[in-house]
Amino acid sequence: MKQALLLLTLLFSISLHASDFPAGSPKFFTSAAGALKEAKENGKPVILVFSASWCGPCQSMKKDVYPSSVVQPLQDKFNWAYLDIDDETNGKLAKTYQVESIPSLFFLDADGKTTLDELKDVATPKDFAEKLTSVLKKQASTKKG
Repeated sequence: MKQALLLLTLLFSISLHASDFPAGSPKFFTSAAGALKEAKENGKPVILVFSASWCGPCQSMKKDVYPSSVVQPLQDKFNWAYLDIDDETNGKLAKTYQVESIPSLFFLDADGKTTLDELKDVATPKDFAEKLTSVLKKQASTKKG
């Protein structure tokens, strides 16, 4: 009975978190570990999005940029992690990446060892799509070299 209750609680919390993202959003992990594990399996680069619920520019990106029609074709080419800086489990990672302002995004290779690019500001959907395309090119060149 306890296991069933725990499972229901877990599923409910996942669905609550998923509902925080508008329709058309990428599949976000809520931990870097989840995105990095997936990257090791599928070979796709990782996007670490450091954000917070109280951050207006972060919420603008979440609402208008990530699910935008120009970004949607690129979504499945990445493993996405949405990391709330107010969650203490993300504090160490935020320090590692020297996050001083949000939104801060870090684009990592599939191994999670190389930072391919960064974005430390709000972007338009078009500019963000161009950044994603650039990161994919960098990922491809690191695989060759």
